[in-house]
Amino acid sequence: MNRNELYNYAKAAIIATGGGVFALALAHISEEALSWGFFSILTFAVILAPRMTLALPRSKFALSFSDASVFLTFLVYGGPAAIVVAALESLASCWYLRSKGFPFGRLMIPTNASINAVSIGVSYLIWLNVPRFSFISPDLGSTQHLLATLGSLALCHFVVTSVLVSFFGALKDGINPIQIWLRDCFTSSMTQIVGASLAGLIFKLVMFGDMVTGIIAFGGLGIAYLSYKQSIGEVNDAISTAEEAERTRAELERERRREAERYNDELKLLLEKEESANVALRKSEKDFQHAALHDSLTRLPNRKHFGDMLRNLITQYKKDPSNTFHVLFLDVSRFKNINDSLGHTIGDKVLMIAGKRFVRMLNPDDLVARIGGDEFAIILKGLSSTGKAQKVARRIFDSIKQPFSLSGNNISLNVNIGIAPCDAEYSTPEEVLRDADIAMHYAKEKESGVAVFTKELRVKFLDRIRMENDLRLALDRDELSMSYQPLVDLKDGHLLGFEALLRWNHSELGNIPPNKFIPIAEDSGLIIPITTWILQDTCSRLARWQQINPGYSNLMVSVNISGKHFTNGDLVADVEHALEMSKLSPSSLKLEITESVAMENADQTINILNRLKKLGVQLSLDDFGTGYSSLSILHRLPFDTLKIDRSFVYSVGENGENSEILQTIISLAKNLRMRVIAEGIETTTQLSLLQNLGCDYGQGYLLARPQTVDAAEKALYESRSWLPVELGSLVRSVKESKSDARLPVF
Repeated sequence: MNRNELYNYAKAAIIATGGGVFALALAHISEEALSWGFFSILTFAVILAPRMTLALPRSKFALSFSDASVFLTFLVYGGPAAIVVAALESLASCWYLRSKGFPFGRLMIPTNASINAVSIGVSYLIWLNVPRFSFISPDLGSTQHLLATLGSLALCHFVVTSVLVSFFGALKDGINPIQIWLRDCFTSSMTQIVGASLAGLIFKLVMFGDMVTGIIAFGGLGIAYLSYKQSIGEVNDAISTAEEAERTRAELERERRREAERYNDELKLLLEKEESANVALRKSEKDFQHAALHDSLTRLPNRKHFGDMLRNLITQYKKDPSNTFHVLFLDVSRFKNINDSLGHTIGDKVLMIAGKRFVRMLNPDDLVARIGGDEFAIILKGLSSTGKAQKVARRIFDSIKQPFSLSGNNISLNVNIGIAPCDAEYSTPEEVLRDADIAMHYAKEKESGVAVFTKELRVKFLDRIRMENDLRLALDRDELSMSYQPLVDLKDGHLLGFEALLRWNHSELGNIPPNKFIPIAEDSGLIIPITTWILQDTCSRLARWQQINPGYSNLMVSVNISGKHFTNGDLVADVEHALEMSKLSPSSLKLEITESVAMENADQTINILNRLKKLGVQLSLDDFGTGYSSLSILHRLPFDTLKIDRSFVYSVGENGENSEILQTIISLAKNLRMRVIAEGIETTTQLSLLQNLGCDYGQGYLLARPQTVDAAEKALYESRSWLPVELGSLVRSVKESKSDARLPVF
């Protein structure tokens, strides 16, 4: 059993003993003791005595009237009453001290009360045997009897109390109990002596003095108490004043020492700061030089550092052609999508990861730099051939494609890499980077991942740049125009409307094929303003054509919408504006969206298509069969018509072979409640087959080639039939002889 456990058991034992003593005392109090005098003494002991304690200046000794109350009760009302007063007085004193902030441990208040009760109880038992000695007078009022009683009580109370306190202190702190008794308990004997003296004096005055003498005595005691209390207060004040002066003097001395130490520390700190400033200045110069030559995000060399290194390599190569090098220009594909969907913080981390992967794939002598945005450049040194540079580039291409997880997102990267070998014609780093950039764009265009620069690529690139610049000015120069290819009802040759087709008549180069300039418009973003112009021009023109003949009131025009414009937030507003400007009925405008664009992001596609449907326009799924449609998505898309790609129509042979795919597509469209348009009809066999399969509409060279504005308008005035002559006659014969079941039906 350790000391703490023994200490707790001891407290429990003394509390139990004290409680028993207190209970026995209550049981044996005489009826004569239960008087106003007893309750007056009890009230004084519990309420006033704890508050009248006088502490002697600068000592642990204090004059307390609590013991006087206990001893007086003993003399007047007997031992049991004194035990009750002692226990209650001790509880009251402890609670009073606790309210003043004095700390008490667990169960120490009932322990102190129990010690007091046990001490008075033991003193009472000893006193019962004191009068048996022959030298003590049996007379209760005699001075000899009073001194014997009070002396034995005070001595026994002191001994029992001090022994118990020393015992508990030794258990708590692990100190020799004799040391505790000498240090803390011996001087407390004065408390019992003073208490016994006051109790004897008060007993004599009350029991054997007259009223006047008692009043004078108590008055004198009160005056003495107040005077002594005032004197103690004055002594305490004087001592406090002296101590305060001494503290002030000592504080001044300490302040002087601190001032001297502070000056010394400040001088030392000043010297240290000066040295630190010099170190920081040298470090900041290095940091500034590093920051000027390195990218702040990836910590890779920046464009300037890369240019300086490349300039030195160009100079060395011209001096010694054996010092070969190859420059790789790398562009992270679709990085904007990562920034837009996951945020710039994730985008920055992706660039950092990409940079680290590039570095790991290279030799220590090679250099990787971030030259801006999602573009990186690499210098490969000492490779003997371009083929080896291609192998390194292909290894980088394969490595960067490995997916990784970042902040709970699975990310896959792809790059396009252009390679520019060293060449004697290069004089500046910009020239090498330009040619590597050209090769990179070629790799992106061909979706090959890696491409090597050739001078032929430079010619093509410069031509493309020129064409892009000219295309930017084409609208202002009035070089763009529209052709209209008729959309024909295959049942009766009725004109449904036109598909608007863009044409570019270059002022110097003449007519440029759409398959040459449309991709340029797509890549450069010019397709958006061009499509906006197409919408306005075709809607206005169709509104005028509908006025030619009442039969043309439902004539419609079909406009192709690029993927870039479709995902642009302004498409719906551009369509709405074109309809408002032209006053054209929305149902007369059909927008064609390719299958690949529609399936790229199903949720976004459905949202945009529904917004367009609210305007009242028609929607057509273009080039069906060339993408990767999902039936689970297709039935949710609000398309009105489905256009079969020309490749499926072209594959139909003279005898109708390979028609199964056409039949499947048309059946699918019918089940999805869509109209079907077939494009690229060039032979009567194809036309007849489509009619037999139930295809609704068609277009192609067999029916009509794209018409200029004037030719299309002239055809409208002529109200001509758009089916071939022999088929048109057959359709009319079928109409005139509906009742003749022997005629074939197409």
